[in-house]
Amino acid sequence: MDDMSAIYQQHARTVYKFLLAQCRDPDLAEELTQETFYQAVRSADRFDGGCKVSVWLCQIAKHLWYQHLRKRNRETPMPEEGIDIPLPSAEEETLAQEGRLELLRSIHGLPADAREVVYLRAFGGLSFREIGDVLGKTETWARVTFYRSKEKLRNGGVSDEK
Repeated sequence: MDDMSAIYQQHARTVYKFLLAQCRDPDLAEELTQETFYQAVRSADRFDGGCKVSVWLCQIAKHLWYQHLRKRNRETPMPEEGIDIPLPSAEEETLAQEGRLELLRSIHGLPADAREVVYLRAFGGLSFREIGDVLGKTETWARVTFYRSKEKLRNGGVSDEK
């Protein structure tokens, strides 16, 4: 495998944006990006060149993100009985989230590939080239998929195909 420093320079931004799209926390995305490259160095001998380096790195990043979620779910304490946790009223919560939730429901109704492209573009800020690299497709495919998805969302024509 090429020099890891050059690979880091070339792919760190893509991995970071991929993770940011997943966790929406810049500090956590940065931490997981560093861990991704650490794991890549440790397992560089197992990279067989069967896919692009960016795809391989994003797969490592995805596994680290899933590990983080599993660990966080195990460590989340349940609130003790008798402790009042102030919650917003149902009306306040509904008004605050209504538009955002409707958009997220619509995005969730997109086919899996389209949904992934929209998440990576809208929430992760990845370029179409980076999205194509991460998903193992072309930049044109990512661009067309995003445009068609955006039109479906705009026209309310989302179906349950997945």
